[in-house]
Amino acid sequence: MSVFQTESKIIITCNKRLSPYLQQEVEELGFTPVRIFQTGIELQGTVTETIPLNLNLRCASQILYLLKSFTAANPQELYEELVQIEWENLIDFSGYFSVTSNVNNEHILTPLFANVKVKDAIVDRIKSVKGIRPNSGADANKAVVHLYWQDDRAEIFLDTSGETLAKHSYRKIPGKAPMLEALATSTIMATNWDRNSTFINPMCGSGTLAIEAALLATDKHPGLFRMNYGFMHIMGYDEQVFFAERRLLKDKAKKDIGFKIIATDISKDAIEVSQKNARTAGVEHLIEFSVCDFEETPVPEEPGVVMFNPEYGERLGVHTKLEATYKRVGDFMKKKCLGYRGYIFTGSPDLAKKIGLRASRRIEFYNGKLDCRLLEYELYQGSKREPKEDI
Repeated sequence: MSVFQTESKIIITCNKRLSPYLQQEVEELGFTPVRIFQTGIELQGTVTETIPLNLNLRCASQILYLLKSFTAANPQELYEELVQIEWENLIDFSGYFSVTSNVNNEHILTPLFANVKVKDAIVDRIKSVKGIRPNSGADANKAVVHLYWQDDRAEIFLDTSGETLAKHSYRKIPGKAPMLEALATSTIMATNWDRNSTFINPMCGSGTLAIEAALLATDKHPGLFRMNYGFMHIMGYDEQVFFAERRLLKDKAKKDIGFKIIATDISKDAIEVSQKNARTAGVEHLIEFSVCDFEETPVPEEPGVVMFNPEYGERLGVHTKLEATYKRVGDFMKKKCLGYRGYIFTGSPDLAKKIGLRASRRIEFYNGKLDCRLLEYELYQGSKREPKEDI
């Protein structure tokens, strides 16, 4: 079969708690989800249809195309099922492939063993048909095969993404404790920012939030920064489809905006890193960067969103200092950001209590394995009652 023309199950994975924002993106592209779960979305489609998904999606991690579902109680049964697949029509026998897996089976003590069984089945099949042994290894920059195996239920996929989509390929210098690009985009989407009003990011670090805001505002998608995907290394790939999709991305991207995006940090090094990353993303001219304490961040009269991603104080000995910082953040928003909506992304409920404002929403996220919240504050002007202390 030609996977580029044959419909099958497609699983778009994402980090935990990002699926509502991924669903929004997928539906905006005209796709209808079959199933939505905590770490992804299921669709029906062809590998050709994964091309615009790979190029457009900001919140996704991998896009997997199902080749076969089957039962396998042990590694030998797994091998016997996989060796029947016509791998010689999927993977170039003179090429290279890698294997990833998500395995929970009583016979498998390490996923690496399952990966080896998959690799052996592919190599043995291609060698028996073509007489040549393809190369394989850990690099995900060519063809990638993914095994999902839970108890005796197994599914084998082509990973059409290869390297993760959650990194948007413009951040050449990550900076200190950077926020993953897919998470940054999702938190901005969670604010319901209209992408046409002021966006302020004090304590900007490596600039990810401000850069992702600029990319959202200009409708620039991650596919503009990347030229290699897993689907390119599947037999039957037509590069003209990819270049046509990429031209569509270029054509719809805006060059300028009519409002301010402001990013500040007390660290000169952080601002230099942010500017370099923004330059790579092609949005440096859209962001006003400055070195200053966050309390000196300029706040335009035109309201919008002000968004902080401060430290969480996971290291011993920094909590007391951060308590004072969180209180200052609350004071800054109360005094200087009236009319705005304020947001603080944090993994520390104790520090959040020091902000001195009552959150109108608490939106759940994970940063890695850390349980986090995006706290929303309505910063009223005029006759609205004074915000009460968060409890």
